[in-house]
Amino acid sequence: MRRGKYHGHTAPAGDEVHLRHLTVDEALLKLDQYLDDAFMAGLYQVRVIHGKGTGTLRHAVRQRLAEHSLVKSYRPGGYGEGGGGVTVVELAEK
Repeated sequence: MRRGKYHGHTAPAGDEVHLRHLTVDEALLKLDQYLDDAFMAGLYQVRVIHGKGTGTLRHAVRQRLAEHSLVKSYRPGGYGEGGGGVTVVELAEK
């Protein structure tokens, strides 16, 4: 298992989660688990890597982030952060 990457619910929360090549249902489940772990690990900001593609996964991820209780805010990745294939998430405080 590589350090800094999130590959399952039991892995320690790194600062990013990769959702590319997953179905929307798989990705949202993994995202929810990751956000819980990242919050419990005390992370302030994380990156959600969903890829560009057709935009379906990006839209579903951002919709979930908009209603998630552990998310304070989110924004598209900027230049050097992954652009449209990444969403940067600020987590709520403990």
